[in-house]
This record gives sequence, structure tokens and C-alpha cells, in this order.
Amino acid sequence: MSKFYNCISAAAAGVMSLALALPAAAAPIKFDFWFGLSGDLERVVQTLCTNFNNSQKDYEVSCVGQGNYDAALQNTIAAFRAGKQPAIVQVYDVGTATMMLSGAYYPVGKLMSENGYKVNWDDYFPGIARYYATSKGELLSFPFNSSTALLYWNKDAFAKIGKTAAPKTWEEAADDMKALKGAGYDCPMAINISGNESWQLMEQFSAIHSEPVATQNNGYDGLDARLTVNKTKFVKYVTDLKSWYDAGLIKIKSKDLGQDMVQAFAAGDCQMIMTSVGDHGTVGKTQKAGMNWDVAELPVYAGTERKNSLVGGASLWVLSGKSADEYKGAAAFLDFIGKPETALFWSTNTGYIPVRKSGFDFMKSNGFYDKAPYKGREVAIASLTASEPTPITRGVRLGNFTQIRAEFGNQMQAIFANKVSVQEGIDNLVKNGNAVLDRFEATYKGKQLP
Repeated sequence: MSKFYNCISAAAAGVMSLALALPAAAAPIKFDFWFGLSGDLERVVQTLCTNFNNSQKDYEVSCVGQGNYDAALQNTIAAFRAGKQPAIVQVYDVGTATMMLSGAYYPVGKLMSENGYKVNWDDYFPGIARYYATSKGELLSFPFNSSTALLYWNKDAFAKIGKTAAPKTWEEAADDMKALKGAGYDCPMAINISGNESWQLMEQFSAIHSEPVATQNNGYDGLDARLTVNKTKFVKYVTDLKSWYDAGLIKIKSKDLGQDMVQAFAAGDCQMIMTSVGDHGTVGKTQKAGMNWDVAELPVYAGTERKNSLVGGASLWVLSGKSADEYKGAAAFLDFIGKPETALFWSTNTGYIPVRKSGFDFMKSNGFYDKAPYKGREVAIASLTASEPTPITRGVRLGNFTQIRAEFGNQMQAIFANKVSVQEGIDNLVKNGNAVLDRFEATYKGKQLP
């Protein structure tokens, strides 16, 4: 055997001995995160998860899309009963009451402190945090993807009627719609009246006008809350929307009719819409070439002292029944999501707004809002912070609210089809919605919202 071969063999043996002497690298702690976003948003979530996994070696999150918000919540309930729940789940805003009453969560404040993370809870925008907080102001989940509703308006069309600004009041909006119609625009404003539009047409309108949706401070103060929108300014609003529809100033746009309102606005077919700031990126990507447009806060009736609008979206809940190691991973993941750099990534790629003041300040300092395609999204922050949240404007906390929203859609369809009067339709919404709340209260008899 040659001396060269002997040297190589000896060297190899030495390396092997050293490898055997060193401890094996610990495998990362794995945990699951379930979410309800789909399409492009799902791909952004997966990138966010990859970024977290690549940022450190101790933890590995597996992010699993559930298709939509409803499925995420229902699948989580089923998985929890089978003892196979994820460590973290994204739950949409209207599922907050259900999660609070479930008792199946690990409060995020406790999670973070027990795992050595100091969170400045006052850093969250109040209009966002208080939607997900207890009646005493404690956050049980992490606000995540957040948005609010804005008015989108076509600057080119408004220029033709001598206007350089969006309407601030509904009285002004009515005059603008008439002028746009007179200037040859077939669709001055587009709306949709499905259950999903309850968020924009009923909930946002009520908040910025400081009008309750339900008793017991919109449900925060008890499960015996009942709807009251048939006795508020909401009746006038629907009456006006219907009259503008009858006059041809408003068109109903939906996918079922071949073109939803975002598509109608982006194509230049309709000159105003009310939709989420989350659609800002979609309009920018799909707009008619050369079209000039902008966003503004939703109009209010003249004489109204504008209040903060409501946050939409979802928060992240940590579920009980997981291991201490998984909770360490969950805490690290939530800490990563809360960083200003992550807020910049998230808003750049989705259109959602930052949930913390530090994230917003970081984005401003980086010039995020200075020019297209992101300029204008800061209006959502202005809308959410138009006032300090009140017991009425902090949110809506009603059980089985998705069913109430569906009933909203049913009655709006009946109103606009002239099957019932405005007052009769909203009375039906209250009657049928309260039956939903009766059942929810009976299901959780003896329990109280935190």
C-alpha cells in the first residue's frame, strides 16, 4: 500500500473520529400555522414563512392554507376536537367572539412574556388593537392582516366636472354623481349588496357616524346584545343608496353579473367605489392605461363629526394544547412578524396596512408612501386614527356574525329588487339577525365575553 494511500486513510479516519466526537446539530423545532388567505395572498404568506425559516435555525414553521377564512376556523375547530390543532391559526375579525368564548387559546401576552419577548402593546394602532382586545383592552391574539374601507375615485372623470378632490360628504357625493351622469358617465358609482358588503355599507358607515350596530356597545359588554340598525342613521343611508340606484347614479356590480366593482373601477367603467385598501394594489395592476385615480376617506353626512373607521382582516391566535417547544417557536414567529422590516415586506406585497406605529413610521422613513404604486395607502391609517376609538367605534363583537352578514345581503337584495321597503327590509335584518344572536347566547349560556 502506498504512503499516499496511507496518509489519505489516516486523514479520513481522523475526520471520521472528529465527526463522531461532535454532537449532531439539533433539528429545528417544528410547528404549524394555518391561514385563510388564497391566491396571490397565499403565496405572500408562504414567502413570509420561508423568510422566517431562513432567518434562524432553531424553528421551522409549516404554513398551510385552508382556502378561506370560514374554512380556516371550521377546520381548526374540528382539528382541536381531534387533538391535531395547529400552534397558530389566522381567524378573521368576525370570528373573534367565537375564539374568545372557546377557551381554546393561549393569550399572546402571556405567550410572549413567558418566552422572553417584551412587546410594547401600546405600539399597536388603537383602531386595530381594540377590535381584537377584551373589554378591558387586553389583546388575546396578534393583529395580522389589517385593512379598512376607502373611497376610490377617478381623477380624470372628476376633472371633467371641474372637481379636483373627492367628496367629503354624502350630500357632495350626490351632486358629484349627478354631474358625472350629466357629463356622460353611465356609472358614477358602483356598489355591491352581498353579505360581504355589510363590512363597508353597514359596519364602516355606522362607525364613522358614531352609530351603534347593536346594543351592549356593539356586543362588547354582553352576549345579550341585539341589533339596532333599524333605528339609526343607517336607514337614511340605505334609503339614499336606493334612490341613487333608482336614478341611475349607482350601478350594482358583482362577479355574478360579470364584473365586480373593483374591475369596473379599474377599467374606467365606474368612477367611484367603496372598497378595502387591500384592493389598492389590484387597481394599480389592472387599471386602464393612463387612468389617474386616488383614494379618500369614506364620505359622511354633513354635520357629522367623523370617527375612526373599523379595521377588517384577521388576527393570529395561539391555540392551547401544544408543547412548550412549539410555543417557543410560535413566540419567535410572532416576534418576527411584528418587526418593522416585516411590516414593509407585508404591505409592499399585499396592500394591507401596518398594524403597529413603529412599522408605519419605518415605512414612511423608507419613502414607502411617497409615490405610486403605494401612495394613497396612508389614507387608511388616517381613517383608522380619525378619532380615539369609543365603545361604539372600537368594533363589532357579535356571535355568528357571518350569518348576520348573510342576512344583510338577503335583505339588501330584497330592498333593491323592490320586494320590500327600506324600513321593512332593515326591520327584517334586525329580526332575523337577533334570532341568530338568540341562538348564540343560548349556546354559550352562563359564559361571559372577556
